[in-house]
Amino acid sequence: MKRVITFFGLLIASLMGMQGTALAQAPDMQGRMVPQSEMQVKLSYAPIVAEAAPAVVNIYTKKIVRSRRSALFDDPLFQRFFGDRFSFGAPQERVQGSLGSGVIVRPNGVIVTNNHVVEGADEIQVVLSDRREFDAEVVLADPRTDLAILQIDTGDEPLSSLRLSDSDNVLVGDIVLAIGNPFGVGQTVTGGIVSATARTQQGISDFGFFIQTDAAVNPGNSGGALVGMSGELLGINTAIYSRTGASNGIGFAIPANMVKSVLRAALNEGQLTRPWLGVRGQSVTGDLAASLGLDRAGGVLVDEVYPGGPAESAGIMPGDVIMAIDGKEVIDEPGLNFRIATKESGEEVPLAVLSEGFIQQRKAALALPPEDPARNVTKLDGRHPFQGVTVGNLSPRFNDELQLDPFLKGVVVLKVDGRTPAARYQLLAPGDILLAVNGAEISRVADLDAAIPENADEYLYQIVRRGRIQECLLAGQGRSYRCRVVQ
Repeated sequence: MKRVITFFGLLIASLMGMQGTALAQAPDMQGRMVPQSEMQVKLSYAPIVAEAAPAVVNIYTKKIVRSRRSALFDDPLFQRFFGDRFSFGAPQERVQGSLGSGVIVRPNGVIVTNNHVVEGADEIQVVLSDRREFDAEVVLADPRTDLAILQIDTGDEPLSSLRLSDSDNVLVGDIVLAIGNPFGVGQTVTGGIVSATARTQQGISDFGFFIQTDAAVNPGNSGGALVGMSGELLGINTAIYSRTGASNGIGFAIPANMVKSVLRAALNEGQLTRPWLGVRGQSVTGDLAASLGLDRAGGVLVDEVYPGGPAESAGIMPGDVIMAIDGKEVIDEPGLNFRIATKESGEEVPLAVLSEGFIQQRKAALALPPEDPARNVTKLDGRHPFQGVTVGNLSPRFNDELQLDPFLKGVVVLKVDGRTPAARYQLLAPGDILLAVNGAEISRVADLDAAIPENADEYLYQIVRRGRIQECLLAGQGRSYRCRVVQ
């Protein structure tokens, strides 16, 4: 008889066996109650707003946009006859403005907002709730979480700030307030409830794991505060689900626990390097769950384990299913990535792992992804078609910075200079991974010196581009060039 493992039962058993137990870590229902009287129903949110609103700021940015002029005006023949007499051919500049919101999280003027609010800005101006204005500097910007940390200088005057809550305690049905600057009309407060938690697969950021709310959130609210009834910051409003650009009652906020990790990096080193577990896996779907003997989908099936990484040291093997981290259920791979990203390097985290049909308790000491081999970023030089191409060695840490699969190995193209053969014939593009040149295997940047002949009549090379292996041939000093997909 085929044994069917009850996923829920396994999960409960695993969490009960963890240090501190899942029950101790579960969201506390105490303090939450249905109103018992008409007076309680008439209670106002005004005291919470009075406490939280001064810590929410408006952010205005300016970016100088330069329009490109036609390549005709740079043509040597045109320049020979006309020079620069045609001013209408000169690049034009205009100032592009945008707006958003932010939250003061330290009395000395440290502000959290969305990265997309300040990305590419030449000027950032912060307006406090009392209408005072300050110039702001970006301390750390992280496109992968869509968070940015700003700093304003107010002298020795402390500012109102919001304390970050433990967002794992947020429950569906909790009352929340969204405070921001929608459409630039000025600070606005809207209310609603948490309509879902742990929302993934939204395509908003690399570490998508959002609090969903029905509080009205509109353009300009980005970077603003999602506040709970205790007056603490639950999350940073970052996106809405809308076909028109206006609120349809589905908004997403980055949980405060992710904000904490980015803020910690900004205040310490100013550089964000996330710990890793050293596994590659896939979300357990309904079909996978059936084949594993589980009664429902959930967890992450481990496909590959990095040698010597935290997961291998914890005894995790391919075929295991990671079901929980630190007492929190893992539903899919984005949820696993989120849980790891909110931890610190060196932190030991308990794991619930389904292995060989039984739940097992493991502890993994998280570490920074290794940089092995060293990236050795090099600009190729010489009399060959790859002259002017910048390359580097892939490693788990460098891959993380490049937002690539951490298990990829080899030599990656980082940049291709313009007006070079590689750019003219589109031989290589940023993100390509070189596999071989003229029959010589390429595993390190150092291999390229010996592999690329100078002034050869023919260059045959293999690359990985967008997940497909291509074989390309450049012959006759550039007179013939073709590529074909081989895998």
